[in-house]
Amino acid sequence: MSAKRYNVGIIGYGWVSGAHIAAINATPQAQVTAVYSSRKLDAADVSRRHGGEIRCFDDLNAMLRDPNIHIVSVCSYPQDHAQHAIAAATAGKHLIIEKPLALNWEDCLAIQKAVQTEKVKTCVCFECRFSSQFRTIKSVIDQGLLGRIHYAEVDYYHGIGPWYGQYRWNTRKDAGGSSLLSAGCHAMDALLLCMGEDVDVVSSYSTHSLNKDFHNYEYPTTSVTILKFKDGRVGKVASVIDCLQPYYFHVHLVGSEGSLLDNKFYSTKLAGLNKAKWSELSMKLLDSGDVSDHPYQTQFEAFFTALEAGQEMPLTSLTHAMRTHEVIFAADSSAARHAHKRH
Repeated sequence: MSAKRYNVGIIGYGWVSGAHIAAINATPQAQVTAVYSSRKLDAADVSRRHGGEIRCFDDLNAMLRDPNIHIVSVCSYPQDHAQHAIAAATAGKHLIIEKPLALNWEDCLAIQKAVQTEKVKTCVCFECRFSSQFRTIKSVIDQGLLGRIHYAEVDYYHGIGPWYGQYRWNTRKDAGGSSLLSAGCHAMDALLLCMGEDVDVVSSYSTHSLNKDFHNYEYPTTSVTILKFKDGRVGKVASVIDCLQPYYFHVHLVGSEGSLLDNKFYSTKLAGLNKAKWSELSMKLLDSGDVSDHPYQTQFEAFFTALEAGQEMPLTSLTHAMRTHEVIFAADSSAARHAHKRH
């Protein structure tokens, strides 16, 4: 692998880090040169597996002291994201942070403070914003084909049971956090992409499945959240990680000039369309929870391009992610209050 402008160090060597390494190495701007893991890794084996020369560390501070590492990608367990992101920012490294930022709002604020103090740039992995599906949807919205969207629903259906790698730790409250934090956050973030971030009121309810495959979860595995925006518009996000069905990322936007349903739309702005029949958009739908299918490379290229220009990255900087997390924590708090009232 020929030398590129940015060297990236990875924190955590598990399922998601493999997707990060492949995507980073596929960009024209960056390459992974170091990996930190709490377990001993064989540098020759890791290098052979991913290409290039990758140094392996079991001492995080030693990796962060390396002046040749410009960016750190935080791929550790969610409960460790805050301490790892803060350590990397304090060492002056730019940050790629897997979702969720953290499992509580206080830790999110601590990350924000470290980033602002050290003046490092950020990329948070709400990579669905860079998918073919949401780039197309955003273009449809921005061109006014739907008019003013007054109602939107974006729902996440993905059964995370024993058959799925994330299940091993996702069942724990101190690791998965909630249905929204563990996976449905992608749907919440996509709704805010489509509707804007001026949320006024959040109300949420949660429940769970009686199927034995989801019995080990320490938190409700399904939640539904209603959002009211400051201008009166409304939206809904369902996060369902206990469903028994194919993966489904549901999108329905209703506007003053048309509607969009997944990969179909109708618009009064296009003369001659049949109102009784949907028109189809030829875009790739989000159809898998597997990180290898996620549009990381497109997102990371945008981050590295912004870094070269000395700018904040578009769409998924820490600023965008903080607003999404603020709404998520408000939703989880509302669901907990409603659950307490029921009992």
